[in-house]
Formats: sequence, C-alpha cells, structure tokens
Amino acid sequence: MKKQAFNPYLPSWEYIPDGEPYVFGDRVYVYGSHDQFNGWVFCQGDYMGWSAPVNDLSDWRCEGVIYPRDADPVNADGHMCLYAPDVTQGPDGRYYLYYVYDKVGFVSVAVCDSPAGMFKFLGYVHYKDGTRLGDRPGDEPQFDPGVLTEGDKTFLYTGFCGHGDKSRHGAYCTVLGPDMVTIEEEPVLAAPGAMYAQGTGFEGHAFFEASSIRKRNGTYYFVYSSQVMHELCYATASDPRGPFAYGGVIVSNNDIGIDSYKPADKPMAFGGNNHGSIVEIAGQWYIFYHRQTNGHWFSRQGCAEPIFFDENGQIKQAEITSCGLNGGPLRGEGEYPAYIACHIFMEKDQPLYIGEPGYPRVTQDGRDGDKIPGHITDIGDGVTVGFKYFDCHGVRRIAIQTRAYCNGVFQIKSAPFGDVLGEIPVQGTNVWTRGEAEVVFPDGKQALYLTYRGTGKAQLKCVSLEK
Repeated sequence: MKKQAFNPYLPSWEYIPDGEPYVFGDRVYVYGSHDQFNGWVFCQGDYMGWSAPVNDLSDWRCEGVIYPRDADPVNADGHMCLYAPDVTQGPDGRYYLYYVYDKVGFVSVAVCDSPAGMFKFLGYVHYKDGTRLGDRPGDEPQFDPGVLTEGDKTFLYTGFCGHGDKSRHGAYCTVLGPDMVTIEEEPVLAAPGAMYAQGTGFEGHAFFEASSIRKRNGTYYFVYSSQVMHELCYATASDPRGPFAYGGVIVSNNDIGIDSYKPADKPMAFGGNNHGSIVEIAGQWYIFYHRQTNGHWFSRQGCAEPIFFDENGQIKQAEITSCGLNGGPLRGEGEYPAYIACHIFMEKDQPLYIGEPGYPRVTQDGRDGDKIPGHITDIGDGVTVGFKYFDCHGVRRIAIQTRAYCNGVFQIKSAPFGDVLGEIPVQGTNVWTRGEAEVVFPDGKQALYLTYRGTGKAQLKCVSLEK
C-alpha cells in the first residue's frame, strides 16, 4: 500500500454511508448515498463516486459527482433526497444505477458506459403495461434497491418495514428483463419484516431495510439491516428468488453481539442505522457498513472489516476496528488521527443509539466540504476512546494532542476494562497541545484505550505511539 488504510476508509471530511462495494476491472468502486457534515436529514448530497485499486485499499480516488440529485425528471427542482443506491452491470456491458427518492415509492434507473459515471437518467422500473412498480394497487412502497444481474435477468430487492407497521411485509424480489427496467416476474417475498417473522427463523433479526444481494460459491447472500438497526445480517438461498434462511449477524456498528473482549450486550460505540454489503477483493472478503458521527443520525461515514466464512458458508460476526481494510494491524509507531477510533463509550448508562446532546462524538471544525481532519469532542469523566489494532514492538511513550476546558488525566490501557499502564495529564487550552506519558506498552497485536478522568470535557485530535 502507498499508505495505511483506516476506518473510516474515505477522508474524514467525506460522508458516504450505505456503501455498496463492487470490483469492476482492477478497481473497487463504492456506491452510496451522500450525507453532509452537520446535515439535518439523511442523504442531502448528490451521488459521489469513490474507487481504489484492488491491490491498494488505502489509495481511494474521488470520481466526483456521478449522478446529481436533480437529474431525474421527478426531482428537477431538487426538493427530494437521493436515498441509498445500488449498481449492476447489465447484459449489454453497461452499468445501471438503481435508486429511490425519499418522497416517492418507485424505483428510478440511470445508466453509464463506465462504472465511474457520469450516469444518465434512463427510466423507471415498471410492469409490462407501463405501470411503475410501487404505483399499482397492492404494491408496497419501494425503498433501498439492491440488484444482481445474471444473464439477461436482473433480480431487484426492495423494501422497508418500520416497527409495528403491518402494512409492509418485508423485502421483495422482482425479476427484470434485459432492458433493465421492465418486470418479467412479479414480486415475491424474500425476507420477512418483524411483524411477520414469527416461525420463520428471522425472529429478533427480521428485515428492516437496506437490501443487498451477493453470490458466493453458488449460494446467494441477502444482506440487510435488521429490526434493531445497528446490525447487518445475512440470509442464504440456492435461488435468488428465495426462499432465504436466516444466517446470522455480519457486523454491528456498536459491536453488540461480540463477547470476546466484553459482555455481548455492551455497546462500544453509539450505534444507529446501518447499510452495506459484502465483497471479495483480491481473495479476501469484506463487509462494508457505516458509522454515525457528530452526535446525530445524519452524518454517517463508511467503514469496512474483513470477514471469514466457515466450511458451511456461514459468516462469523466481525469486530469493528480502526484498521479494517489495512490487511492487518496498523504500525505500532507514529501519529494517528483520533477520528479513526472504533470505540467511544461511557462508563455508565451507555446508550445504544446516537442522538443525546453533549455525549462524546467524532466531529470536525469548519463546514461541510471543508477538508479539515476530524477529531473527538465532549470527552467527559469516565469516557473511553479505543483504537484497534496496532502491531506494537518496544512502545515506551504514548502522546496525545488535546484542547478545550478540561483538567485531569487520560489513563492508558491495552484493554477497555484493563489495568492502567500510565496517565497523561491534560489541562484546558484553546489550541491543540501535546501531552505524553512514559509507559511500557505490551508487544504484539494490541488495542489502545484512553479513559479520561477529571473535570470539564476534553477534545482529542491525535494519538502517537513512540519508542
């Protein structure tokens, strides 16, 4: 790699959630919606393209705007937001972008000769009589399209099941013909929502939103966000139409369910909705997902983790880390930005979801689009910030840069609830100020945790591991 890869994998000033990753040629492309820093609703921006070479997942390139929000005739005035899209390569070799706006219940399609855009509006998914899918009586509103093309058939998955809503049944699969917009086979239920999950095997992890579909070794993997929102689950089938059987959790954006280093029900970050999918890149499979930032739901950033299949094709739940696409731990020396922290949690009464004012969070200075690295703010007494993982050898000093009104210490640990290895004193300052502590940090693959003890609330810009 030209440099190391972090989570989030894009620059800290970019907010691309709902990531759908694909390998086209020798590059991996990620298609997602586009949040804004300090946005007030989801998906306020145009679709942006980002790609990286398959042999260097640290080297992400911005392809620019690949589809403006006002390119569709139904949104010529730009009053609607572009929700999560998906892309597939059609039988003609061109690339097709499927999307839904926030105020309508039908699926739009755009097309391009290149996976990098610019996409051009094509039309709407419709029945053979011209009626749009979603407009016919009895249709459920369309949402979060996921697509897979095999031969001259494209399998389209859509759906949204709000809690307590019996009018929506789950995710549906609809088969399109070679023109990529005309329905050849009518919708069939692929995965049930919570109100219809009893007796299906999906109980507790029923479909909520974020349909995505992949194929591996002859098995179809339906990836989706479950009723608890913070997790991405999967279900498998031998036919893309189903029936799908629940498989398990792939990732949770607050690590709920992981019990290897903490109680399974302990949230290690402030969770929220989730959306993403799996992809094989240079022989390694990954799960792409997103995290919440800035203390609310509307400024989300893409992350990724390696995943592993057992001999039966089952996926073990992945831990959230700071080094997801790096191919292993980060080097155990040098300076690292605080925004790559994968864990931010409170000592007591840690909420499951983001949204409470004054809680610790990743944020940034400036306005949306300003290329200013992010930092962590509102680090009060008992708040812990964690980074995973580093390959450590002979680390003897930990340094940080802080600012804001605070007076206390940051305790250094190699485990979230482990022994204190040293303390870094910090005092209030209006500029980023270095603090450090001599410490004998353990060698090998290690996590780094910093717990604040003191008054006021600190801001954290970066951490350094030094020999």
